[in-house]
Amino acid sequence: MMEQKTDFIIIGASILDVLAQPVSAEVFETGSVSAEHTAMHTGGDALNEAAVLAALGASVRLVGKVGSDYAGNYIQNYCQRAGMDTSFLQGAKTLETGVNLVLVDENGERHFITSQSGSLRKLCPADIPDRALQGGRYLCFASIFVFPAFDDAALAALFSRAKANGLVLCADMTKRKNGETLKDLERSLPLLDYIFPNYEEASLLTGLTDWDEIADAFLGCGVGCVVQKAGSRGCFIKTKTQRHWIPAYPYARCLDTTGAGDTFTACFLDALGRGMELPECGSFANAGASICIEGLGATGRIRDREQVTERYAKIRSLI
Repeated sequence: MMEQKTDFIIIGASILDVLAQPVSAEVFETGSVSAEHTAMHTGGDALNEAAVLAALGASVRLVGKVGSDYAGNYIQNYCQRAGMDTSFLQGAKTLETGVNLVLVDENGERHFITSQSGSLRKLCPADIPDRALQGGRYLCFASIFVFPAFDDAALAALFSRAKANGLVLCADMTKRKNGETLKDLERSLPLLDYIFPNYEEASLLTGLTDWDEIADAFLGCGVGCVVQKAGSRGCFIKTKTQRHWIPAYPYARCLDTTGAGDTFTACFLDALGRGMELPECGSFANAGASICIEGLGATGRIRDREQVTERYAKIRSLI
């Protein structure tokens, strides 16, 4: 049976983040420091993206793996309240839900402490049935290099299944874990329509430092569109026929960058799904990311589409 039509299928990690901000390195010398903010939030690249898309009014199916514990139940309830389809968000009885400790420094940059035994890196191909890939428009694999079971062959197999279901295929990524290069993704990258690395991730993977050369390396592998996140500079978008630098929203006050990249990707996907042109998608994504960094935690800052549209208009006026 074909699953109910949904705008976006997001695959990846769903965890809890316990944040403290600001935290300095002196905590390791004194044993105790006072932080202005401490809080618990939902996190994980896939959940972050899905939460933003749901807030923007899109229909979202979240595919992933959590435990059947307090943290897992908290995540399931959060997603259901947000209106997501959680039919394929598995609650495994033998698994401990991933909990990240997020230490945010005085500049808003975050530093993670993760659990090796938690669910964060436990997703495997067998956890994604064919039905999870049916009835959608876009699929985003939320972070290449997060899950050890998803090597190039496994990614290619998943992406091929997604393509067979007519999905527009997108992927986000994190830093490589074992010195990987583009050669290590030679089977999976050609299947991607869009990829969303930040500059550091893309530079490490390609071995290049020039923005155009990095994008060209991905395009040369067969990726349709390369969208490089550039933080306070905005974003750089390149295809075989288009090249765009899109400025960031200039008035944001950075408190915490946790989830900014995921928010960027989600807003870009939302704009893409609504038929906007690439420069407009980049502007909308930059606008959303600017809202994310002004609060603590990866999700919850974006309330609705109108909130992002206000900043989008300002960015468009700068181009």
